[in-house]
Amino acid sequence: MSDFLLSPEITFLNHGSYGACPRLVIETQRAFQDELESNPIDFFNRKLETLLDAARVKLSAFVGCAPQDMVFVPNATTAVNTVVAQWKLTAGDEVLVTQHAYNACTNAVRAVCERSGATMVLATPPFPVTSPQRVVDVVLAAVTSHTRYAMLDHVTSPTGLVFPVERLIPALRERGVECLIDGAHVPGMLPLDINKLGAAWYTGNLHKWLCTPKGSAFLHVRHDMQRTFRPLIVGHAANSSRTDKSRFQLDFDIIPTDDPTPFLCIPRAIEVMAALHPDGWPGVMAANHALALQGRDVLLKALGFMAPAPDDMLGALAAIPLPDTHQPRGAEEEPLRERLFREHRIEVPIFSWPNPRGRVLRISAQRYNRLEQYEKLAKVLPAMLDERAHVN
Repeated sequence: MSDFLLSPEITFLNHGSYGACPRLVIETQRAFQDELESNPIDFFNRKLETLLDAARVKLSAFVGCAPQDMVFVPNATTAVNTVVAQWKLTAGDEVLVTQHAYNACTNAVRAVCERSGATMVLATPPFPVTSPQRVVDVVLAAVTSHTRYAMLDHVTSPTGLVFPVERLIPALRERGVECLIDGAHVPGMLPLDINKLGAAWYTGNLHKWLCTPKGSAFLHVRHDMQRTFRPLIVGHAANSSRTDKSRFQLDFDIIPTDDPTPFLCIPRAIEVMAALHPDGWPGVMAANHALALQGRDVLLKALGFMAPAPDDMLGALAAIPLPDTHQPRGAEEEPLRERLFREHRIEVPIFSWPNPRGRVLRISAQRYNRLEQYEKLAKVLPAMLDERAHVN
């Protein structure tokens, strides 16, 4: 754990929410911040663009796209809002999402549909789920002649599933539906080739599994969709006469004052995380996947449950359905989650889930985690669930 700044007093099984940044990457950020503060004019006006371009080149090679088709954003939710705000929708149009989508992103789609008179259609792939084909079948069955766009998760947040987007994107495009892929969890968790996927829009967070400082993400826009694509904030680039870069990149890169140092740490994060396994990034991804499966299996055995998803539908997240104890939907504080933290210093998320069992517990696996941490959770969880069942 010494590679990270996490408190040794906490059993931290929730890398998926906000990530965790290695010490060496934080040191890099602080060096950039010191440089910025030593002469803000020089840093912002003379150095920043070159530094951002270098980070973009490094990242684009990592995620499989051309650097000119990628821009930086603070987080995937910002990217989703930017995309859906530009969808051309009218009354009678439909936008397809799934019940596995991240709540904030679903809200963004809902809002744009309400403003335009379009309808948000909810596809309901099940969880537990038996195969990727089941997801494909349910999503495509929800498509109609009125479907214009789809927002799909590559890795789902509440259920930790790897959706078969490589099959869904072309199938939907054949039906005239362009896809926005929310890949918030993907960079650093799974191998990624954005050009091969071919989605109109793809966004991913970097402060999760790539372990950059907080507030670091990217948005990829397919080249044919860039001409009229604009950021939510109109800035100086709107009337720039520059021709050395596309309007797409200028609009996003020349932004109001903010802290750009999380983006500048991307090359360092790629380097530092690769060094945490002898086989580099492929080894990091494979080891995290294996540990997530081990942790899941320990919990399943303790609870007497069956695996809710095939192993190949998981990355470094794994969710387990819990018995429904009538927890109010949408409650901000999940009592079981808070009790696990208060009594045992275990940090693990529990989400409401719209199935008969009511909730899911989701574990993460990153290089600082060890099998005994999941064993600790497995030791205390059954008794807590039994107590809650009797109370309710």
